[in-house]
Amino acid sequence: MSESVADVVAGPSIAAVGGGEAGFPFSAVVGQEQLQLALILCAVHPGIGGVLVRGEKGTAKSTVVRALAQLLPPVADERGAERPARLVELPVGATEDRVVGSLDLQRVLRDGEQAFRPGLLAAAHHGVLYVDEVNLLHDHLVDVLLDAAAMGRVHIERDGVSHSHPARFVLVGTMNPEEGELRPQLLDRFGLTVDVAASRDVDVRMAVVRRRLDYEADPNGFATRYAEADREIADRILIARDLVGEVALDDVELRRIAALCASFDVDGMRADLVVARTATAHAAWRGSRCVTADDVRIAAELALPHRRRRDPFDEPGISEEQLEEAMQQAAEEAARAEQDSGESSGPAGESETPPSDDQGGAEGPDGPPEDDPDGGPDTPGGGGGAPEGRAGAPANSVARPPRWEVQGVGEGAPGRRSRASTRHGRVVRAVPDAAAGLHLLGTVFAAAPHQRARGRFAGPLALESEDLRGAYREGREGNLVIFVVDTSGSMAARDRLSAVTGAIVALLRDAYQRRDKVAVITMRGSEAELVLPPTSSVDIAVRRLAGLRTGGKTPLARGLVEAREVVRRERVRDPQRRAMVVLLTDGRATGGADPVPRARAAARVLARDGVAGVVVDCERGMIRLGLAADLARELRATYIRLAEITGDSVAGVVRSQVSGVRAA
Repeated sequence: MSESVADVVAGPSIAAVGGGEAGFPFSAVVGQEQLQLALILCAVHPGIGGVLVRGEKGTAKSTVVRALAQLLPPVADERGAERPARLVELPVGATEDRVVGSLDLQRVLRDGEQAFRPGLLAAAHHGVLYVDEVNLLHDHLVDVLLDAAAMGRVHIERDGVSHSHPARFVLVGTMNPEEGELRPQLLDRFGLTVDVAASRDVDVRMAVVRRRLDYEADPNGFATRYAEADREIADRILIARDLVGEVALDDVELRRIAALCASFDVDGMRADLVVARTATAHAAWRGSRCVTADDVRIAAELALPHRRRRDPFDEPGISEEQLEEAMQQAAEEAARAEQDSGESSGPAGESETPPSDDQGGAEGPDGPPEDDPDGGPDTPGGGGGAPEGRAGAPANSVARPPRWEVQGVGEGAPGRRSRASTRHGRVVRAVPDAAAGLHLLGTVFAAAPHQRARGRFAGPLALESEDLRGAYREGREGNLVIFVVDTSGSMAARDRLSAVTGAIVALLRDAYQRRDKVAVITMRGSEAELVLPPTSSVDIAVRRLAGLRTGGKTPLARGLVEAREVVRRERVRDPQRRAMVVLLTDGRATGGADPVPRARAAARVLARDGVAGVVVDCERGMIRLGLAADLARELRATYIRLAEITGDSVAGVVRSQVSGVRAA
């Protein structure tokens, strides 16, 4: 190509390291040693697959990532000249074309050439690709990033163009778990994960504040004081990169790695590969040509905690005691295997087997191992129902709820529930407005009938402005799902409450998969209480359900009024996000004067407001009053019985209900 990648993709998302005001030095960061080590190891061996940084606000996540980019060695650009490594920041709203690249439409239409326009992955080659709030990024884009990080190359097959280019970069994603979790499948694709939190040690907090204030007072002078320490780290990274291919991972340590991963019952083989690569990188970072037990331990601390999550609501992490026990079991397994094979070795972790040329544990980043089949949009990580004991749900409870949708096409936040017109979905058709991106075939077809009239008989296409056609894209949006839960005395029987909480967990899991915001309202006594304001972190909702109180009357009308108020407030904050109310009740309104007529009137008001609804009938027993079904008609909502969510017939319910809910 005549133009360089830098020329093509330069923009606000790309920053070269160096020049201008000095950035905060990597060596000056206080209290984030584990995060710093994880980033260094990925810089040594990009095949590890990147780092996911989870933590609360204000914990220097972005500062450390930007500081790392300053330590990476310079790289040669397309013209052969050296340039600093780049820090490429990926916006949450980026399109796939912006990320992986696309046809250079200007050259195609102007010159008739088939040219490719590189994306952000090309710009990040030999640098750092940083995704803030990666949990809010579209899932398919996360897959693209992780594939590129693991393989070191980007392959594009689109619009009749085949293109491949190298993309070896340090991938770093940061997220605040309170804003929602990554799906388990995507979580597993990150090589390492680090949880960061502000230190509670007063001296550490003082040091953090002091250094930040000193930096703000004199950025360049502050950076100069730490320049030597940063230079030493940069030199060690460069040396370790050259050494990593010579590091030996012998069978004793490989068996230890396999035994560790088996003891923690992780899925697939990706964990074993990541631990092996990380242990190899750590040995190179130490300047050693042989992996030891300490390298394996550190690799396991970084690579295994997030892979233990089987359910979206499981807490990630491994305690020190669990890791110590697993290391001991792995050492015993290695010793038994060594004894059985008749080999001799020193103490566990100190193999006497000399490294050989074919034992290198750090070849170039090979392709990612074959993924476990993705459970698809209706199965969270291939998992089943809620685990026993979670929010009172029995182990054999909910497999999955029906796929309820808000009718019509919205324009809300990206998600996986209802149809929406978006900038990131699949191209549905060509439209006259080209502002959202050019539809190449639509433009060509619009221009083709006019070529003779424009005097064109050969050569490039003769285009006029009226020929341009845009790409109309349709994807999925996340909705605001408000759970209104009847916890009155009529629902208080132990088996009833267990079934209801199990259903709620299943519905919350469905909301988690589809990137919804959720809120929870409970009704008991004389009032309805908003126990969980709208949030994207549905695991918080599950924890709130653990302490449900029951008893008293059923203020059903109050619950629906409170739901309408939540919808009203959220429409002010987020006007594009459409709402759905999921009401779990037996319909027996008993709170206040004329409770049943008032409840039906409140339901009619919600329906007139255009709020989609689902009524889950929790009524049981030989005598059924059918009040919940009447309420569903007033709400113009999908009606379903509790047993259809929690029973074995859920697959049939999904098929029968997939058409979505009716909305006003």
